[in-house]
Amino acid sequence: MDGGMGQELIHRSKHKPHPLWSAKILLDEPDLVEQVHYEFIMAGAKIITLNNYSCTPERLERDGHPDMFETLQAKAIDVAKRARDRAKNSSDVKIAGCLPPLYASYKPEIAPALVDCISSYERIAEVQVQEVDVLICETMSSVKELHAAGYVASKSGTRSWVSGSVSDDNGSVLRSGEALEEGIKVLSELDIDAVLLNCCFPEIITEGLRILRSLKLPYGGYANRFNSIDKLDPGGTVDVLKARDDLDEMGYARTVSSWINEGATIVGGCCEMGPIYISAIRDLLLEQGHKIVSEFS
Repeated sequence: MDGGMGQELIHRSKHKPHPLWSAKILLDEPDLVEQVHYEFIMAGAKIITLNNYSCTPERLERDGHPDMFETLQAKAIDVAKRARDRAKNSSDVKIAGCLPPLYASYKPEIAPALVDCISSYERIAEVQVQEVDVLICETMSSVKELHAAGYVASKSGTRSWVSGSVSDDNGSVLRSGEALEEGIKVLSELDIDAVLLNCCFPEIITEGLRILRSLKLPYGGYANRFNSIDKLDPGGTVDVLKARDDLDEMGYARTVSSWINEGATIVGGCCEMGPIYISAIRDLLLEQGHKIVSEFS
């Protein structure tokens, strides 16, 4: 998979972060979004994810732009396709749709009721499903979020991957405080194609992946490089978060390699993992004799 789009855009954009980052940048600097997609492909990513993480009905309503939903979703799709078309030998690169947390990352307590979550995810999936190769439900921090997004993705008619986010202190516990095993139990009742962990410490993902094996599905992970997520509030801007200085690209690549050696088959990076991190993963895996493909199970 690719790496983290939002933080990469912050480092490159001429604009200040906004509560709707990185949706607003689709309108202000679409060429920059395309460039980051392109660089992830050139770094070796076989899957790029739409830059629509903050384009949910709830976030747009909160920040005063509910009428921009369709426009932003269409723009994210167009920009990703342009990047893929621009890259040479990219015929095997797949595009992933994104079902993200509806209001805020890491704050499952403010998610709507289950039925309302499902309704919103149905709306998001509807505009993406014909344009993508897989729907990824990512950064799901509670059993309810896993259930709602996973249910919609599993009924979408395309491949569906569901990714949870666990506590940075304990890989067996979702950020909600619920056991990861409870989330896995819910996912086991859905027709999904893979289960992942994302946007938490790589060391913690190592712990959590051992639990994911019980689903008997393809699994994997893509970590962030934040030193903490505690300062990020709903409606806040991600510039309040800082990157770790003790995790270079080769260190992360070696961790990812250990996941693969234990059975993971889907890997990449999340926030603060730019193209150089994806390139390091690719180079190390090829050096170790692994085959990197975008074929789906």
